[in-house]
Amino acid sequence: MIKVSVSKVLSEQINAEYYSAYLYLTMSAYADRAGFKGIANWLFVQSQEEMAHGTHIYQHLLERGEMPSFAEIKLPPITFDSIKAVFEQVLAHEQHVTSLLDNIATIAMSEKDHATYNFILWYVNEQIEEEATADELLNKIKMIGDNTALLFNLDAELATRVFNDPFATQA
Repeated sequence: MIKVSVSKVLSEQINAEYYSAYLYLTMSAYADRAGFKGIANWLFVQSQEEMAHGTHIYQHLLERGEMPSFAEIKLPPITFDSIKAVFEQVLAHEQHVTSLLDNIATIAMSEKDHATYNFILWYVNEQIEEEATADELLNKIKMIGDNTALLFNLDAELATRVFNDPFATQA
């Protein structure tokens, strides 16, 4: 049985994951309208990944006999100053998500909820890759600077990303 404090932070994380999905969708739309279809694709795939995370946490709560609680998802920003600004926000957002997940792990351990602690460790470890990828892309964009040709090369590279549901084999 999950304690109220653990159920509460897991439900809050579902909301945070869905907010992340909306945020990446708005970023994807911005990149698309700016003519960067590959960057838009990368951000769209990121949105799909966040939706999968939210659904996975939702399913964990149900499997543990809990009723997830839902809150209003705040409106993400819909305008951005540049592709660089988008990826600055991607990195900052992923760092924020890391802090949320670390908090869940801390609460799960303090409540001696080893099942949730083990469950959330997948996300804690996943965040290492999420932050590293965001940092790498931001650094590339900073190095590119105003070189449009190089930015379009990066755009072409990011167009190849496809969504692979990390939970597809779990039913």
